[in-house]
Amino acid sequence: HLIDINNVVELNKVDIENGTLSIGAIARHAHFHTPVCKGILGNLLTDVVQHIAHYPIRQRGTFCGSVVHADPASEWCLVATTLEANMLAKSVSGERKVSAADFFETIMTTSLAEDELLCEVQIPLLHDDTRFGFEEFSRRAGDFGIVMALVTYREEGGLIVDPHIGVGGAEDRPRRIVEAENTLKGEAPSDKVFRAAAEAAAAAIDPMEDHATNAQYRRDLTS
Repeated sequence: HLIDINNVVELNKVDIENGTLSIGAIARHAHFHTPVCKGILGNLLTDVVQHIAHYPIRQRGTFCGSVVHADPASEWCLVATTLEANMLAKSVSGERKVSAADFFETIMTTSLAEDELLCEVQIPLLHDDTRFGFEEFSRRAGDFGIVMALVTYREEGGLIVDPHIGVGGAEDRPRRIVEAENTLKGEAPSDKVFRAAAEAAAAAIDPMEDHATNAQYRRDLTS
């Protein structure tokens, strides 16, 4: 059966609740064209959404729909993974929260059960002193990204703390690259340190191959 959820008003929300940004199942990509919340997270999401497909598609496609589709090249899947989002899944049996790290299993495959609906994605709000960067490479504007990366970190006493580095498009699912994060922890921000993190990320991934892109090309793009 195909069930239309567009008229379920409760699913059309983007709200701050208990220190997280809760994004309902029918919130459109276009909702993020302007910041949906004050602070760094709102700006980050507005920056990322510009890379998703084309403007008309962003009017109908949804954040949660992209997450459930679980395409390795999905920008929102990378955001959810890098920022340690939780997925709220519901069925007639009840509800459960699934961490992004456990949600994405492989290409277009998630841990959702057959009778579950992803009702919302919950992203922790970022500290006001968080710095972030997002980069994506695609052959043409609007094409699926071949490789993308999202980085966030904070500084304490001039040193990097709480680094998050995620890579998408390169492997069968988005993933935080711990090896790259470790090269940043406790270091002063510099071109040398950031280059070391990029090289660590490229070395750590297990890149996919397809008819148009080989594994080494994806590894080179990652670095």
